[in-house]
Amino acid sequence: MTGLAMPKPDAATLGRRAEIVADMRIIVPGEGVVDTTNEMRAFESDGLTAYRQLPLVVVLPETVAQVSRVLKYCNERNIRVVPRGSGTSLSGGALPLEDAVLLVMSRFNRILEIDFPNRTVVAQPGVTNLGITTAVEQEGFYYAPDPSSQIACSIGGNVAENSGGVHCLKYGLTANNVLGIEMVLMDGEVVRLGGRHLDSVGYDLLGVMTGSEGLLGVVTEVTVRILKKPETARALLIAFPTSEQGGQCVADIIGAGIIPGGMEMMDRPAIHAAEDFVHAGYPLDCEALLIVELDGPAVEVDHLIGLVEKIAIDNGSTTCRISQSEQERLTFWAGRKAAFPAVGRISPDYYCMDGTIPRKELPRVLAGMRELSEQYGLRVANVFHAGDGNLHPLILYDANIPGELDKAEAFGSDILRLCVKVGGVLTGEHGVGVEKRDLMPEMFNQTDLDQQMRVKCAFDPNHLLNPGKVFPQLRRCAELGRMHVHRGQVAFPDIPRF
Repeated sequence: MTGLAMPKPDAATLGRRAEIVADMRIIVPGEGVVDTTNEMRAFESDGLTAYRQLPLVVVLPETVAQVSRVLKYCNERNIRVVPRGSGTSLSGGALPLEDAVLLVMSRFNRILEIDFPNRTVVAQPGVTNLGITTAVEQEGFYYAPDPSSQIACSIGGNVAENSGGVHCLKYGLTANNVLGIEMVLMDGEVVRLGGRHLDSVGYDLLGVMTGSEGLLGVVTEVTVRILKKPETARALLIAFPTSEQGGQCVADIIGAGIIPGGMEMMDRPAIHAAEDFVHAGYPLDCEALLIVELDGPAVEVDHLIGLVEKIAIDNGSTTCRISQSEQERLTFWAGRKAAFPAVGRISPDYYCMDGTIPRKELPRVLAGMRELSEQYGLRVANVFHAGDGNLHPLILYDANIPGELDKAEAFGSDILRLCVKVGGVLTGEHGVGVEKRDLMPEMFNQTDLDQQMRVKCAFDPNHLLNPGKVFPQLRRCAELGRMHVHRGQVAFPDIPRF
């Protein structure tokens, strides 16, 4: 069985485990420290369950002061730290390390302030994505980014991965909806970036932190903007005889200057799985299903529905249903929102990918994925944010069959290479983590990676925060400034995969 290369465990840290655990209990008293093997099993992996590793110890702080003390303690003793939110990451971003403190932020679960006049919410990082909308919906507001895991994923994790969702086409990713954060640096210093205003002077350090995957600091507070719910929202359910026709329809809608609130696509395997699971009334005699939601003033929505319907017909649609009630609109979305668990009903295992491409390349990439499916002998169900080109291929396999996981990973890597080849990127919202780490050179040359590493070094010069993630090699910070003299690197040993 192959393994995943991770930073070599520090023998000195492992030898001091009992001392470290005792000190953690002083910093975080009560039930805030978990150190037995059985109890730590719950934290051995995140959503990328193919890889598992028990941490040195699990620490669940409740206050910013505790987070600061834990990080300062670890920094002074050269102990690695892996931050973790709700553990829903699909790229292995929260995968523990054998010699690292796993800093779990789930106890930071309170909404601190709701400011309707300023249209902002201040929340701790452990608050769920959906929890923010639930807190403000009685006043007609909501939080726009809505990943499929919104019922479970935390807002702190959303900041770490720059999460999106079905409505990110019109309303943006997390980066477009976060106004400020409080964070703790590796040396224990507490800093604030941004605030309640729409923009800040100086360097955009808030933008640097959003999507930084736990490599730069630990977020302890998040200020997000909330939006007023639109006057009207209606959805179209459009079926096509081929995925290419559906992809072309997406391109034509955007090309016509229409920006839907959401625009999602599913192919035949995903359609059938979702319909069997949710019974949303999806047509089963098609190869592609497009959900297009339009929102705003009623007169505008009615006008845009007519335009989208015509574009769909021009692209050969066989079915075009328009929601006639709020319940029907929600039913259209119910199958899409449940697509991931639904696919779990038709395969023992699946590997959820994440890559982003220019919209015009959608037909080409879908055709390429079909060819790869035949090449590897594995089925793939496609569910994706069609409007912004964020693909989520679900590669179906059986981990009980020797070699199938290897094939699934190789298949996924080829999909990502195809995304980069057509002008896309390795990830849209899941992050790089460990999953795509070794593919970074497909998109970036060594100079690019070194420049990114310099940012890492500015925040975490000793590479103690979440090492082994994102970068295929850890470059020593002291040597990045004189690369022409010597190029240093840190070796990665293997971590078991299951």
